[in-house]
Amino acid sequence: MDSSAPTAIAMAQTAFQTVGTAVALLDARGTVVGWTQAAQRLVGYSAADVVGRSGAAFLAGADDRAKASAFADPGSAPSRWSGLTGVRHRDGRRIDVRLCVQPLSGQEGRAQWVVAAADKDTPPSWAADGSGMESLTGALHLPSRLPVGVVVRDTELRCTWVNDTQGLKDGIPLQERLGRTLTETAPGKDAETIETVMRQVLESGVPATNREYRAFWPTHARREPALAASVFRIDDGQGRALGVCAVSVDVSAGRRARERLGILGEAGKRIGTTLDAMRTGQELADLTVPLLADHATVDLAESVLLGEEPPAHPGPEGGRIAAFRRAGLASAHQKAPGPMFAREEPVPVPLASPFTSVLRSGQSHFEPILDTSPGTWLDHHDAVRAAIRDHTVHSLMIVPIHARGAVLGVAVFVRTADRAPFEEDDLLLAEELVSRAALALDNARQYARERSAALALQRHLLPHRATGGSAADVSWRYLPADSHHGVGGDWFDVIELPGARLALVIGDVVGHGINAAATMGRLRTAVRTLASLDMPPDELLARLDEQVIRLAEEDADPEDPDAATMVATCLYAVYDPITGQCTMARAGHPPPAIIDPQGRVTFPDLPTGAPLGLGLVPFESVTLELPENSVLALYTDGLIETRNQDIDAGINRLATALAQPGLALEDLCSAAVDTLSCEASSDDATLLLARTRQLGPDQAASWEFPAEPSVVSSARSLAAAQLALWGLEEQAAATELIVSELVTNAILHGNNATGAGTVRLRLLRHEALTCEVHDTGNSHPRLRHPRTTDENGRGLFLVKQLSRRWGTRHTPNGKLIWAEQHLTPS
Repeated sequence: MDSSAPTAIAMAQTAFQTVGTAVALLDARGTVVGWTQAAQRLVGYSAADVVGRSGAAFLAGADDRAKASAFADPGSAPSRWSGLTGVRHRDGRRIDVRLCVQPLSGQEGRAQWVVAAADKDTPPSWAADGSGMESLTGALHLPSRLPVGVVVRDTELRCTWVNDTQGLKDGIPLQERLGRTLTETAPGKDAETIETVMRQVLESGVPATNREYRAFWPTHARREPALAASVFRIDDGQGRALGVCAVSVDVSAGRRARERLGILGEAGKRIGTTLDAMRTGQELADLTVPLLADHATVDLAESVLLGEEPPAHPGPEGGRIAAFRRAGLASAHQKAPGPMFAREEPVPVPLASPFTSVLRSGQSHFEPILDTSPGTWLDHHDAVRAAIRDHTVHSLMIVPIHARGAVLGVAVFVRTADRAPFEEDDLLLAEELVSRAALALDNARQYARERSAALALQRHLLPHRATGGSAADVSWRYLPADSHHGVGGDWFDVIELPGARLALVIGDVVGHGINAAATMGRLRTAVRTLASLDMPPDELLARLDEQVIRLAEEDADPEDPDAATMVATCLYAVYDPITGQCTMARAGHPPPAIIDPQGRVTFPDLPTGAPLGLGLVPFESVTLELPENSVLALYTDGLIETRNQDIDAGINRLATALAQPGLALEDLCSAAVDTLSCEASSDDATLLLARTRQLGPDQAASWEFPAEPSVVSSARSLAAAQLALWGLEEQAAATELIVSELVTNAILHGNNATGAGTVRLRLLRHEALTCEVHDTGNSHPRLRHPRTTDENGRGLFLVKQLSRRWGTRHTPNGKLIWAEQHLTPS
């Protein structure tokens, strides 16, 4: 085919596709025998003016008339021609048109010509490529077959004339077509639709253009083109309908382009909907079957699923490419071809196969016609060869999944049975789909790495073996947020305080991810540090608020200090098992739930307080009486807030779950978190339960003395007697020394300036032996390290040596100094 052929083909297609195309029917001698209304509009002649006259008479140029006359000579007539020529309008002016002439075959071997003309000023689809228009003479050098099918039908819609191209397009042989209607030749919905259009055109005379339909190829054919038909009515010299002319062009390429654009549009909606790499792999497989392939698999490197950095070019390891796992699997058939590995199963990749070369090179493997003959890579894989044979696999594409220079996995697409082989455009589409999936998979991999780090950090920072000591039994649950939202900043802690007391704390840092987890760890450390100073809850939250503000300022961008924010909520409670009192304060956190021994649930009205990090209103403490075996429930908002419920509904749901007094604490904890919706949560959920105990009268002894030096010996004696009652005689000597030093210091340094006041001594036997001395002074004792020549300053030094820990805390009416010893019963 010479260089003019593509232009001529495009001109022929355009002439037939253009809306308002003029169509005329000529007999074998070139005489007009049929005329359309569009032809009358183009040149001004009615059917009565032209039918029976030579078609060449209407051409404007003498050379063109001479060429056209050749069609009347069977010996010298060209098979077809197309090009730009001039025709004479009825009013005498010249009109330049694009003209296409094609021969038609009829019954008993008769022949006719169909002529289509369109105004040259109507821009053809190929004009943008810069192709010039050929003159009629130049356009006669055409290929032997133009890609335009033409069928002429009578008023009964029986085929009377057809060109040879039509059969190649719609798959209907000439012998089966002539003298029959379309529905008789190719029964089906498409044929019925086209016949309905032809009847409408026959009745109204209004052309119908670009009506798409599928070719009528046999069901076993691999190729089934898409055609677009335009239908025109043909009139005789009296203006009566002779029938219709239907011209068809192959629009498969355009349809395939639209289908591919549609698939890419779907990819944007259906691939990468989550940050779960396994789900993204399945989404890719689901999208491509059956739109692109009959069967698809997606295998990902183990490192991707673990959030690790994948190798740039996976190499052999022990005779196989290292560690891949099946993430996606889809098939248009009940039984998929090939060795099957279920999703999440490891997939071995043998060395001697295209898979290996794809992984190493990062280039796709494309076999539109799969070669299964001996001497190929299948020689080493009998099972694969058998599967290909059993399932008639005939076309294969293997596409690497890579991002940022690293191979994340491989996607495999195959076609089976009667479907057409893959084409180059299919490979381009597959690579585009895989590249979009690769971006989502790389995001998922990076997120998995951050999530794993955040979870590891959070697990490390949260309590592992927290106990409530003598004060309470404790149980907890922590449920991280779903993979899309990331690990949150929930934290909790259980801190044993001196005097058998127990501190319970729960908090929630605003945000998700590793930054929230790291902030949570810093706040948990700060709370533990402040708790060791034995501060009341309201003061502890005030100090913690200052610390959060300071941390935010330290982390702020120097160029934008106003953007520094670190916000968290917190609830801090201290329970005393001797008095049965619990003192609490909260900073913007949900209120605790209290379940009495009978199972009644209440939510005490605590002052809300502002979240930490804002430095707004002061915090307030509230003290409540908790009967023994009461349950104190601290939780984060993730337990009571869901996508489909407001907080009130969540609180009611939690209260119902906690109102089960007969359950063990662990079971009660499980029952409460089990009320959460099965759908993935957007926030962490944490629950901390503490069932209170109280120390009995036989576990505590207390005395009150006047602040006079003479009472020190009495205090030692009473303490020794009490230890004997508890069976702790072996600790009497050390305890007497501790009592003597603490009571002496309280008398000498701990009371008001006048020396008046009292000193209280209390011994507690729980998991440790605690000695407490209370006075009315506000001075803070200070540990000294005396020199050998110093006469004083050794009291607290002795206390430190004799106890496992000691400390002091302020009370509303003075201060309390305490010292703890390990229990060593006799």
